[in-house]
Amino acid sequence: MGKLADPTGLEPATSALTGQRSNQLSYGSKQAYAILELLKTQGGFMSFPMILLAIAVALVLWLIATYNKFKTMETRLTASIQEIGNQLKRQAELIPNLVSSVKGYFKHEQAALTKITDARKSILSALKSGGTQKLIDAASKLQTAMGGITAVFESTPQLQAAGPTRQLMDEVRDTADKVMYSRRTLIDLTADYNVMIVTVPTNWVAQMFKFAAKPGLKTTSSGEHLEVKASEIKTPKVEL
Repeated sequence: MGKLADPTGLEPATSALTGQRSNQLSYGSKQAYAILELLKTQGGFMSFPMILLAIAVALVLWLIATYNKFKTMETRLTASIQEIGNQLKRQAELIPNLVSSVKGYFKHEQAALTKITDARKSILSALKSGGTQKLIDAASKLQTAMGGITAVFESTPQLQAAGPTRQLMDEVRDTADKVMYSRRTLIDLTADYNVMIVTVPTNWVAQMFKFAAKPGLKTTSSGEHLEVKASEIKTPKVEL
């Protein structure tokens, strides 16, 4: 199976945790081996102080590499959160136009319009607070609210034929997909970061430089956006 393209430009954390740890552990040993070989070729033998020097240099190089790994992951975590915020902001901008274009067909579905309007308010509030969990909760609330809009859109040929409405629906769906991808990236990065915080030997560096575990995200376990409808799994009938 080919690797999915990243729609947000954020590269997810795809390397295995065990692979990351083995790379960190082998980095220092490779450097120490190179130094030992260099000293052998220059002097023909190594004294005990020179061996200690080689080990010290390897440890310093490993320490620098591990510290840089922590800082890189923190930067990527911040970028993932910013991407979620950017896409939610775009959704908040699209919702008023979407509501205006479909409200004529929702005379008997005012509850659906109310839900999506409330979801927009939640997004604006989350963007103002800047809290990561609030951003995730607002995104989930919007996905749930979009279920009612999508149901009416798919059952109304006039709406499907309206170019602007279809374009708005496509844009909202596209931004929702990007939010989900960024959220998945954030979860993976947080897990990798927290593993480094609690496992030897990287936890020594974490304690030395005061790196702390990142809180995990809470995701909804129920809702219309997580349910699979019968129409979505029904085998299509093909007439030849």
